[in-house]
Amino acid sequence: MVTAFVLIKTDASTIPESAEEISGLEGISEVYSVTGEWDLIAVARVRKHEDLADVIADRLSKVSGVVATTTHISFRAYSQHDLDAAFSLGLEG
Repeated sequence: MVTAFVLIKTDASTIPESAEEISGLEGISEVYSVTGEWDLIAVARVRKHEDLADVIADRLSKVSGVVATTTHISFRAYSQHDLDAAFSLGLEG
């Protein structure tokens, strides 16, 4: 499984609506509103690296209100919680 963290800037008047729409996208497991430079952070979890283009470039970036994104792809998970959740979904490597 590939996990990526997507930092998202939105039109300030659409933060809740954008977050709701993004959270419904296939491949997005979580969306958080945050303080600081970015408005939202989404967690994308896909089976293959190539699937990130479909989730992020083809769907998430086209959500109304999304102004900019930057993506950080994880190399390794160190949290036992994350590892247990992945294996309980049957997403073995």
